[in-house]
Amino acid sequence: MSEMQDYHSRLSDPASRKFETFSYLPPMSPEEVRKQVAYIVSRGWNPAIEHTEPQYLMDSYWYMWKLPMFGETDVDRILGEAEACHAANPDNHVRLVGYDNFKQSQGAAMVIYRGKTV
Repeated sequence: MSEMQDYHSRLSDPASRKFETFSYLPPMSPEEVRKQVAYIVSRGWNPAIEHTEPQYLMDSYWYMWKLPMFGETDVDRILGEAEACHAANPDNHVRLVGYDNFKQSQGAAMVIYRGKTV
């Protein structure tokens, strides 16, 4: 059995903080992010873009970028909105959320742009 790994995430070190599942992996390439968006669309989930300042990362409230994209299936349009949010808020973390209408919960949530750490 392999050894468990400590990721050394500390409140005192903002650069070390982990958030969302994919933050424990190497950063996703644009093509990998595209595949995640395609997966969200293929599941019939409604994509939404959210953002927050890095110092408020651990709070449960993130700002919504526009309204959720109910019924949107165009991957390029979804990615375009994420890029627009990042351009308008370059220092913020930006995450993509896939809302599952049937389970009334998030089916997916991942930070796709990391803001500047303090």
